Amino acid sequence: MASTAHALHILVKHKEQAEDIIQQLEKGKKFSDLAKKHSTCPSGKKGGDLGEFRKGQMVPQFDKICFTGEVLTPHLVKTKFGYHVVKVLYRT
Repeated sequence: MASTAHALHILVKHKEQAEDIIQQLEKGKKFSDLAKKHSTCPSGKKGGDLGEFRKGQMVPQFDKICFTGEVLTPHLVKTKFGYHVVKVLYRT
């Protein structure tokens, strides 16, 4: 089982906006461009890059998708912070 993951994310306030971002990604838009434009998280300035982190470092809903969701596929996750579009790059 993986103990670390490296992920990108875009944090927005509304589910509809997160769903629209996922549609844009499916049409070929770059994750980093959308993160810089839409994300309310400071990581948005870095294209949404959260770097590598250990299991248990993130809030439970976010952590779950990062360690069980399909890699390189955008996922929609709701947490107390809002709606995240999460793309896991790899796990180790």
